[in-house]
Amino acid sequence: MSQALPLLLSVLRALTEVAGLALLGQGILHVLAGAGRERNPIYRLFRLVARPAVATLRRILPAAILDRHLPVLTFFVLLWLWIALAWLRQAYCADGACA
Repeated sequence: MSQALPLLLSVLRALTEVAGLALLGQGILHVLAGAGRERNPIYRLFRLVARPAVATLRRILPAAILDRHLPVLTFFVLLWLWIALAWLRQAYCADGACA
């Protein structure tokens, strides 16, 4: 049981990292590709990968938050979640529980 929590934290951190990097790539392509970004297959792939995180945040946040702001807000929420998961894993393993 002592190895289950660090593994769970690592898996959650990896999923958070994948979604965050997909949003980062989507943002970069948004700037570079301009109006033709919807035809770009890589942009569509990034949007597909990041869609669950954006949709989850859409359900949590009030309707007053505009949809065009959701990807940026989701990126920063994922960034803080990624940092928090790293801190939790480090704090758990600092007690010698991961040895």
